Amino acid sequence: MLTINRLSYEDALVLIEGAQAKAREIKVPMCIAVVDESGFLIAFQRMDGGKPLSTTLAQDKAHTAAISFKSTQAYNEMNVPGNLVFGIHTAAAGRFSTVGGGIPVHVDGNLVGAIGMSGGAPSQDIECCEAGIAKLIDSLG
Repeated sequence: MLTINRLSYEDALVLIEGAQAKAREIKVPMCIAVVDESGFLIAFQRMDGGKPLSTTLAQDKAHTAAISFKSTQAYNEMNVPGNLVFGIHTAAAGRFSTVGGGIPVHVDGNLVGAIGMSGGAPSQDIECCEAGIAKLIDSLG
C-alpha cells in the first residue's frame, strides 16, 4: 500500500495567493496553475489581463514540473539540438513544456505537486512561482 502526499485545495489557494501577490507587485498579469503530484489540475487563476495563450502554458508548465520532478527551466537548458535530451518537448502528448515557469513543490522532502505560471518573461514567471512556494512553506510553519 502506498501513502501519497498531495497538495490540498487550500494549499493550492495559498500558492496562488503568494504567486499572485508577486505578480501584482511586478505589475504583470499572470495565469497560475497548481497541480497535484501526478500533474492533474487542482486550482487555476487567470488574473485580469492574463493572456489567453498563458492559460494553457501555465497548466502545461505545472504538469511538466510535477511529472518530471524538475523545473521547466532545467529542461530548457538541456533541450537543445545535439543534446541527448533534445526532443523531450514532444513528450506527454505535446504538453511537456521547456519554457521557464514551472516548479515542483516539495514539502518535507516529498513531491506534493507543482506550480506553473505564464504571462511575463520566463524569469518573471519563475520569480512569481517561487513567491507562491515561499508563502506555502511559510504557512505550513
